[in-house]
Amino acid sequence: MNLYQNKITHYSQALEKINTKYNTISILRILSVFASLFFLFNYIKNSEIFYAIAAFLSFVCFVFLMRIHSRLSFQKQLTSTLLTINKNEILYLKREKIPFENGIEFNDFHHPYAYDLDIFGEHSLFQNLNRTATFIGKKTLANQLLILNSNEAILENQEAINELKTKLDWRQEFFALATISNDSKNVYESLLHWNSFKNNSLSKFILVLSFALPTLFLGLSVGYYLTSKTILLSFLAYVFIANLMVVGKLLKRIQSEIAKADRVDKVIKQYSLLLKKIEGETFQSKKLNDLRRQLISNHTTASTHLKKLSELFSSMDTIANIVVATLFNGTFLYHLHVLKSILNWKINYSTQLEQWVIVIGEFEMLNSLANLAHNNPDFVFPEINSEYKIGFKDLGHPLLNPATRVGNDTYFYPQSFVILTGSNMSGKSTFLRSLGINMVLSGMGSVVCASKATVHPLPVLVSMRLSDSLSDSESYFFAEIKRLKQIMNVLEEKPAFVLLDEILRGTNSDDKRNGTIEVVKKIIAQKAIGAIATHDIEVCLTTNSYPEILTNQCFEVEIRDNELFFDYKLRNGICKNKSATFLMQKMGVI
Repeated sequence: MNLYQNKITHYSQALEKINTKYNTISILRILSVFASLFFLFNYIKNSEIFYAIAAFLSFVCFVFLMRIHSRLSFQKQLTSTLLTINKNEILYLKREKIPFENGIEFNDFHHPYAYDLDIFGEHSLFQNLNRTATFIGKKTLANQLLILNSNEAILENQEAINELKTKLDWRQEFFALATISNDSKNVYESLLHWNSFKNNSLSKFILVLSFALPTLFLGLSVGYYLTSKTILLSFLAYVFIANLMVVGKLLKRIQSEIAKADRVDKVIKQYSLLLKKIEGETFQSKKLNDLRRQLISNHTTASTHLKKLSELFSSMDTIANIVVATLFNGTFLYHLHVLKSILNWKINYSTQLEQWVIVIGEFEMLNSLANLAHNNPDFVFPEINSEYKIGFKDLGHPLLNPATRVGNDTYFYPQSFVILTGSNMSGKSTFLRSLGINMVLSGMGSVVCASKATVHPLPVLVSMRLSDSLSDSESYFFAEIKRLKQIMNVLEEKPAFVLLDEILRGTNSDDKRNGTIEVVKKIIAQKAIGAIATHDIEVCLTTNSYPEILTNQCFEVEIRDNELFFDYKLRNGICKNKSATFLMQKMGVI
């Protein structure tokens, strides 16, 4: 936290200096305009060459100051964003606020664990991890949270995240550049639409005219300048009109090319800056270097190509300015040449554009996970194995306050499935979610909330928090049966890590007990690893029939000084103490 505070001090001082320069340049820019007008007025009045030169120099000074002003404006925006980034990290670490998008739009109630494990939404895993600012970044992080990578991909991610963890300045600058892009889903989809929209190339006749008519206009202009023959002015007018007719004929074509490109040019420019940031950095890990190598095309960097595309889109924007469009197109078919350049760019690079944007998303996703590792130096990368061994030392929920978080040692070998008991509020559900979320993080290549971990990455299947589906006219019970069926279908194809919390609540106690026992038997028959929480002691007795696979563990509660005391420590065996009767007596219910 001290590091972020030091950065706040640094960027606050830097922003103050930039503001001082910015305001000074603004004043000088206004003065240069007045000076230029003053000298121009005196030149018109006195016809002295001194005033003309002074007016010209004042205008040159104005243009120079404009460029400085533009550069300072960008620095001001970037520094202000960096300041906000560090302030947000302080707010987050102090647990005062989570100032990051929650990704609720990516939630999927039919996913095997997204809803049950609070992957998206307020106070979700996504919101706590999220340090992305582009839509492709958010999408990439969301997708990673919902899939299981191969062991090779996990190890590559671990190496990349471990490297990025130490590059705090670079990560924050990348995040700041992404933030000021003001990217959105609409802009991202507009870019993909433009990229996939294939127009026919221009006809040979139009291509010939694009050079012949401007050349003719230039030749006639030079001829008139040298000869002063007025007939050449008539020919110039005819060529001017012909040029406008050519552009007019192509106007619909030009508009169709830029129809979905509003604001895209500015975002493309920011994309180019993000790619330039990647291209300019030296990496050691395999994945980061593989991503970086994807940014070279035709011996030129992707950032250069995107910058060129941004400039072309900006040039095309002037089509809406009637005066400029008439003058430029009437003389040398300006927008036709811009259209040709855009079409040529698309022919050469459209197949690579989406991949370049994907690289940005991958870096934002990895930066988010690197930020988790940086903020939690006590978290570890799990050892990855292919022997179905899963175990955690000091396992905790990564989103809980570290000051009060209680860690537990849990191992799914030699026994692979745990029957978990404990009274209400003793920590069963939190423990199951801790297991689930850390398995999800392991499958991404992230650090996990443990002091040591070994994991065989497996699909995570959860039935913990289902709800009545009014839109689908489903009861809670039927929704739960469907989820259990979904779990069984996956287990028939491959082993998985399964977490169940008090299943079959919508039926009577005998039916629930018998059904739960049968579910446990079928799950372990399919080689599942995981845990089930239950209040039914008879379910726990199933371990007697499968001692090599099943084990009983529990959370206990104590009554001290007429108060309930929970230590949230995992123990071997079956829970013995009960809290419901005590609580009801204490609150006067019974």
